[in-house]
Parts: sequence; C-alpha cells; structure tokens
Amino acid sequence: MSRAEPMSTGEPMSTAADGFHRLYGSPPEGVWAAPGRVNLIGEHTDYNDGFALPFALPHRTEVAAARRPDRTLRIHSAGFPSGVVTLDLEGAGGLDPARPPRGPHGWAAYPAAVAWALLDAGLPLGGADLHIRSDVPTGAGLSSSAALEVATALALTDLYAVPLARPDLAALARRAENAYVGVPCGVMDQMASACATAGHALHLDTRTLEQRHIPFDCAAAGLRLLVIDTRVQHALGDGAYAERLASCHGAAAALGLPALRDLPYEELEQALARLDDPVRRRRVRHVVTENERVVRVEELLRAGRLRETGPLLTEGHASLRDDYEVSCPELDLAVSTAEAAGAYGARMTGGGFGGSALALIDADGEAAVTRAVTEAFAAAGFEPPRVTSAAPAAGAARIL
Repeated sequence: MSRAEPMSTGEPMSTAADGFHRLYGSPPEGVWAAPGRVNLIGEHTDYNDGFALPFALPHRTEVAAARRPDRTLRIHSAGFPSGVVTLDLEGAGGLDPARPPRGPHGWAAYPAAVAWALLDAGLPLGGADLHIRSDVPTGAGLSSSAALEVATALALTDLYAVPLARPDLAALARRAENAYVGVPCGVMDQMASACATAGHALHLDTRTLEQRHIPFDCAAAGLRLLVIDTRVQHALGDGAYAERLASCHGAAAALGLPALRDLPYEELEQALARLDDPVRRRRVRHVVTENERVVRVEELLRAGRLRETGPLLTEGHASLRDDYEVSCPELDLAVSTAEAAGAYGARMTGGGFGGSALALIDADGEAAVTRAVTEAFAAAGFEPPRVTSAAPAAGAARIL
C-alpha cells in the first residue's frame, strides 16, 4: 500500500498538550517528540545491511498521550479532519504479519501498527489516548512516517514504564512499517529519529545497529546545507521499493552473499561480470559504491574537510538516478541547478521518486541558490520548491 503519512499542520508545536486537553477533556500525562531526518549519504543501503549517514532535523512529530483503564487505543491527528480513530487492542499479541489485523488505513495505520508491533513483542502495554501534531513535511523524503512511529513508540513505552533501548525501539518501529503498513523499508529512518544527537551525523551500520556520532557543523566551516523540497509526493508502497529490495536480495543470493554489504568495493567489477541481469548489475553497483561513499564522507567529516564531501554527494545522486533509477525530473533539476549556482555538491535524499534534494553551499550563497532553483522550476513548469537550511538536531525525547 502507499504511504499516507501524518500531515504537517504548520502550526506551533507547543499546542500539542493543549490540543489533547481540548479533545479528551483532561491534560495528557506527557508529550513525546521525534524528528524527521535528512540522509547525508547512504541511500537504499539499509535493507542491504549497509551503511548510512543521516542526521535528525529540527522538524518533529509530537505525541501527547495518557493511559486508559481499558484496552482501547484512541488516536487523533491535528493534521486531518477525520476525527478520533478508535482501535481495540484486546488480543493483539501473537499477530501474524502474513495476515495483519484489520484496522485503520492512511495516517492512522502508523500509530496503530506501532501498538500492534509492541504488543506482539510481548511488551506489557495497555490502552491510551493519543493526540498528534507534526511539522515534518510529508512526502518530502524526510521520514515523517518514521517520526510518527518513533514518537508513538516512545510515548507508549514511557507511559507504561517499559524499558526499551533506543535501537530496539527503532527496530520495532521498523517492524510496524514493514509488517503492518506494508512498506519494506530498512531501519535507517527509525534509527536516525530515535538515536541522533544534535550537531552530529549518525554513522549507522544497519546490520549490527552499531552507531558512531560524527561531528557535522556546517556553520563552523562557513557552509550551509540546503534542503530543496520538490513537492513531488512519493509513494514507496506501490511496488517500486519492493522491486528494488527483491532485486538486491536476488543479486546477493546469486553471488553467494548474505547481503550486498558483504561485497567488497574492490571486488565489484568481478562480481558484476558474474551477473547476467543488467538491472541487477545496476542495483548492485549502486549499493556497493554507495557504501564506499559513506565511508569516504565520514573520513572527510572527521578531518574537518566538509567542502570535499560535495563531489561525493553529486556522485551519489548520479548513482541513484542512473543505477538505482529512483530520481525524477524535479530532483535532477534541483541538483543540476544548485551545482550551476555554486553548490559544492548536491543529491536527492530519501527513498526517491520525488521528495527532497540536498545542496552543500557557502553560507552566503543561500539566496542565490534558492533563487536559481526557484527560477529553474518556474521555467520548467514545475510547482515552486520549498527551500530551507538544515542542521543536525537531537533525536527523540520526552518534552513534557
């Protein structure tokens, strides 16, 4: 099924508790927040056991919540006019992912799926009332779904005093999206939302869930990282994502590997010669070279050589466009125009088929790059893009 993510309200986030009170007639027991994310490099590597280098955005999804004395989950989103969605959690343990429980569709499927996944893991949770607010742009490749999943999981486990390490929480949030929403995503989005720290990119080994927090301070280097939201909505549950996952897993099996992560970069060409399917060859080339780009970008960040990461970003976009075939005309135009206007490098970020691009620029170049991209979109007849700057923010936390 397609993603139908929580809508950004564009309203002040401080009103989550007030909204809960007005809706349910009493104050919440707390408010929990989880951020969206930008992936600096390492795209479509997570379901191949590879490496990624995301960081959390200041944009976040808040969940105001309180326990209930029964086994009912009531969910409301400020971004949708559909009212309160009610779900009976009785007997929700022991779920069969092959036959997911019948429940809400659209945005409400995400918090419902999180509750099911937590209960199926044997966690002692009860009912709850939830009120959701978000300013994470939806459909922009910035992981609004993961922000909702992680914020919901953190709220429910904290409400019921269930100790859960952040990597485990992220893994259950991913299972919710895989098994019950129907999107076969990797774990990178949820890990970034749950585990990131301010001022750092998160080097993530998606096989072991090992993390390293890498200093990433564009401002100190006289730089800025722009996020160019093309406003092209993407839907990753429509078969395109699953096709690429199957192609990668099939290629790994054909090469006798547990996952494409296990193919050394130095042996890539020999391995490609063993594959008859040209599509599989392209997919493998992207994954293996993208893992290598993550390693090289981390080395440059540690050395304080941020400008030199630019060509690797551009190289990554070409790989996603040509070998993984997940770009679109709007993303390609954003990347090429940003570079022509002075960016050190640019690339699409997120799953693709729309969403956002990144551009690494000098701090004083934001106005010029923004103007160039906006004018290029207008000339092409595209919807005006939304351009903002991004800096690494903190991961999920209880905020009230």
